Amino acid sequence: MVINGRTDLASELRRQRCGASSVTELPGVRAREENLEGFPVTTVEILDARGERALGKPAGTYITMELPEHVRDHFAEAARVLSLLIRRCAGVLPGRILLAALGNPDITPDAIGSLSASHLLVTEHLKERDPAAFSSFRSTLLCRPGVLGTSGVESARQIRALCRETRPELVVAIDALAGADLQMLCRSVQICNTGIAPGSGVGNAREALNRASLGLPVLAIGVPTVLDAAALSDDPALRGMFVTPRSIDSLVRFCARLIGVSLNLALHPGLSLEEMELLLDE
Repeated sequence: MVINGRTDLASELRRQRCGASSVTELPGVRAREENLEGFPVTTVEILDARGERALGKPAGTYITMELPEHVRDHFAEAARVLSLLIRRCAGVLPGRILLAALGNPDITPDAIGSLSASHLLVTEHLKERDPAAFSSFRSTLLCRPGVLGTSGVESARQIRALCRETRPELVVAIDALAGADLQMLCRSVQICNTGIAPGSGVGNAREALNRASLGLPVLAIGVPTVLDAAALSDDPALRGMFVTPRSIDSLVRFCARLIGVSLNLALHPGLSLEEMELLLDE
């Protein structure tokens, strides 16, 4: 059930705007649905200013992959499909990439980015030490900027400084999102090529991470973990409160692992899950 509340997912925004009317498309918006190895995928393309006004998001491509209830039994297949979608959204991947694991590790619904960091392959130092042995790997770097409340510095400022120092050609930002579908909390993943505004889903937007702020392309990957409680009732006491699944701890850890593994597969083609686990254990 999609609720007409705050959401970061372009697929949900499109469904909200179309509503129960006969309208299936919006001006400046193109969408398609497909099924990849049993996983429903919705691609929403915001083509121009009309589409930006219709959905309230910047022009670009937004891909949402839905995860089935028993996705844990099909982890390898889910990771393979998600890696394919990451590559599809990113286009031609460059040689040096900065991975930005956003969020607050001390608040579970906001910890997806932080937790994904432990599942990401970082290869910059390995390639510098032994270029021949790691020639088939992309050069990846990782930063965990935390949140303004604990660091005192905007994530965008930290990442911008690191970009000046390391000169990546692409930033991949991982963060938690807000959703409007109770059934899709921690059961969908959105990839977009327009960047991200940390905290915007819960009404606490910080400086955006995008081409304008960083001077280079930004791919964003996120999972909806919370729903605005005010959308469920007219009770004013619910304003500023958010709903999250009862099993949020295990769900967030699973989604963080799925994103990390999928990114590794997308960025380092030819790497198997077994090889990846060996490298991550070192």
